[in-house]
Amino acid sequence: MLSKSPVTRLKQPPVAPNSLLLRHNRDFYKFGYSAKNFSGHHHRFKLVGQSLGDKWKLNDINANTVQERLNLWLLKTQNFLNEMTSPLGKTGQSRKLDHENTSDAHEMEDIFMAEQTLQSRTPNGMLSLAAIVSIEQFSRMNGLTGQKMQKIFRALVPESLYNDARNLVEYCCFRFLSRDNADLHPSLKEPAFQRLIFITMVAWENPYLEELVNASEKASFQGKLVREAAFVRIAPAISGVADQPTVHNLYKALAGDEEGISLSVWLTYISELLKVHEGRRSYQIREYPQLYEERILCIASSSKRPVLKWENNMAWPGKLTLTDKAIYFEAIGLLGQRDPIRLDLTRHGLRVEKAKVGPLGAVLFDSAVSITSDTESKLWVLEFVDLGGEMRRDVWHAFISEVIALHKFIHEYGPEDGDESLLHVYGAQKGKGRATTGAINSIARLQALQFMRKLLEDPTKLVQFSYLEYAPYGHVVFQTLAVKYWGGPLITKLIEGGNQPTRGVRPSEEVLESSNHVFDIDGSVYLQKWMRSPSWVSSASIAFWKTSSVRQGVVLSKNLVVADMTLVERASKTCKQKYNDVEKTQATIDAAMLKGIPSNIDLFKELMLPLTIIAKNFEKLRRWEEPHMTVSFLAFAYTMIFRGLLSYFVPFALIVMAAGMLTLKGLKEQGRLGRSFGKVTIRDQPPSNTIQKIIAVKDAMQEVESYLQNLNVTLLKLRTILLSGQPQITMEVALVLLSSATILLVFPFKHILAFLLFDIFTRELEFRRDMVKRFMTLLKERWDTVPAAPVVVLPFDSTEDQSRSETETKETKDQEKPERSLKNGKV
Repeated sequence: MLSKSPVTRLKQPPVAPNSLLLRHNRDFYKFGYSAKNFSGHHHRFKLVGQSLGDKWKLNDINANTVQERLNLWLLKTQNFLNEMTSPLGKTGQSRKLDHENTSDAHEMEDIFMAEQTLQSRTPNGMLSLAAIVSIEQFSRMNGLTGQKMQKIFRALVPESLYNDARNLVEYCCFRFLSRDNADLHPSLKEPAFQRLIFITMVAWENPYLEELVNASEKASFQGKLVREAAFVRIAPAISGVADQPTVHNLYKALAGDEEGISLSVWLTYISELLKVHEGRRSYQIREYPQLYEERILCIASSSKRPVLKWENNMAWPGKLTLTDKAIYFEAIGLLGQRDPIRLDLTRHGLRVEKAKVGPLGAVLFDSAVSITSDTESKLWVLEFVDLGGEMRRDVWHAFISEVIALHKFIHEYGPEDGDESLLHVYGAQKGKGRATTGAINSIARLQALQFMRKLLEDPTKLVQFSYLEYAPYGHVVFQTLAVKYWGGPLITKLIEGGNQPTRGVRPSEEVLESSNHVFDIDGSVYLQKWMRSPSWVSSASIAFWKTSSVRQGVVLSKNLVVADMTLVERASKTCKQKYNDVEKTQATIDAAMLKGIPSNIDLFKELMLPLTIIAKNFEKLRRWEEPHMTVSFLAFAYTMIFRGLLSYFVPFALIVMAAGMLTLKGLKEQGRLGRSFGKVTIRDQPPSNTIQKIIAVKDAMQEVESYLQNLNVTLLKLRTILLSGQPQITMEVALVLLSSATILLVFPFKHILAFLLFDIFTRELEFRRDMVKRFMTLLKERWDTVPAAPVVVLPFDSTEDQSRSETETKETKDQEKPERSLKNGKV
């Protein structure tokens, strides 16, 4: 039905390019744009126009004329969006953005005029140009006009929500985005759509005109910047562009030192992201066609930036391939490439850490990662050579961490493989694939930022599963992601009428009878039997899900909600706030750390060895590794407590200690203990050169320094509590102390001691393990929120030091005078 019509070319006087001409006329704008040779562009958008109302008589309308004029108007609108913000900054081979101003004077050869349909006058002010363009364009992409969308939105929401123009911008944009559920939105390939999204973010941030426009005014989107709030709201709504847990960190990476994200940065980011996805498709076909069950994420193989696998102090270069399930390393030998070896990343207990490597066991190069397992002693050490710095190693560390964290998330929060209840929830069988897609897109975004050279100091903050694994409130965000991936409508045929389901599926009594399921904002259900993680019973989780059903906006899907937030967005917002609180607390701790206290770590460890052995043996008793020994110890301890023998324990211990010392003294006098008895033995370090010795001393000093810093931080936190640096925490600690004192006064000491002994020896048992973990997690969170007391370091005062030295010199002279007089008197 759509036909392309030639665009009428009108000669005009010279006007600066990238300038929109605004003419205000009552409630309407007419906006024009200068474009040069815009008819030469190819456009793939197919927009559907509808009638603007039902007041016309159909017999009076010439259908061919209306269709021709409408198609002409839509074609010009597409050209307007394509040429609106060009020329853009160029991206060179070094991938550096060119921010020079390219809007010099050009002749305006083409101009088209388009009339808006929506009412620009709102109770809160006049709509901005960006808002008008976004609403009108997305309305037509939805098959309607701006006026129609405005009327529909007004009928859906209360007056208070309708009066906020941001909500209308969201509705028009989200309604179009909700029509596609692809892993990467297909419209991102269109330059016009990329620019339209940028305009939408500008419109969301500034939906109203700052001043009423009464005359012709030039407006340009080239110099606009998108701030954090607009980017966080719009970008995650587009499939593949961002995710809610890490969108704030993505914004920081893209914005850098600027106040916002410019159009050139935005277009470069989308371009690099598309290149990453296109490259993956070529990898899948060209590199490993046999890996049809795995998706290749990235490949590291280059003569300038090699990958080395260290084995037995030897480094083997080769090609490294990362998939969504494993790592493949194909070593390059003297006779060519060898068969690739595989490391499965789906196993439980894998860890990836940054490591140092070097020839002959020397740790010289800080550019490697090590992958270890709890069940196997085999170790993979991979070095990523990068002459430009260590960011390549950090990026690959984030890649591997994300894949490991993905499968850990699936194992902990997803249903078990082969669970029949998956068939009771529509779409739940695709949950594992959705979670995998989320990790794949996170890695793709990190690759795009790596190519743009816009990375954070810690790249793991840009991949959601690795970031949430250690973030505060991350377990609640994990729960919302699980509901998002595996949740879906409950198949009502299993409940109604007793109909027998197909494919051998039987109604599950647990699915039907349980009322503790979790529901998403769109009504999707996540079954109770899938809640295998202990985090579901935490206080933070219970408090979050109690208020999860409260909503006031328009729900288009579980991922898109107008004038409200999705569950993942709500949890991510709280996670970000708590993370900021932790960073502020950490800043006070970093300010309190002082440097420069060396010590001998090996000697300290040797001196503490007896206490370490006693502690290890007691830990074995506490963990019931030898049940008969634990039972014997508890029987002896409770006999001492309840028989009233505690008063004899200390004297008896002192007698035993004295007897042992005297026995050793006698044996030593008899020469039966040898000459080396009692000497502290420390093994010398392996032979090394001067540089290696300096590095070893530096590492030892850093270890002791870190220990002392942590000790000082603990003391500073206790000082904060005692001196009411944090009144609320001081009040809580005081109440705990008063409660403890009351218990000690009311109950006999032997009963309290028996209870403490029972608590210590039952913490690792099955019936108390989860409860103890939750309690310790709560204590750790509370302790992390305690700020350290401020430490003031005064500058060095040379005058004070000089006066002190002069005073000491005078005192020594005064002491020497009487001594000399005494000597002279004797002579």
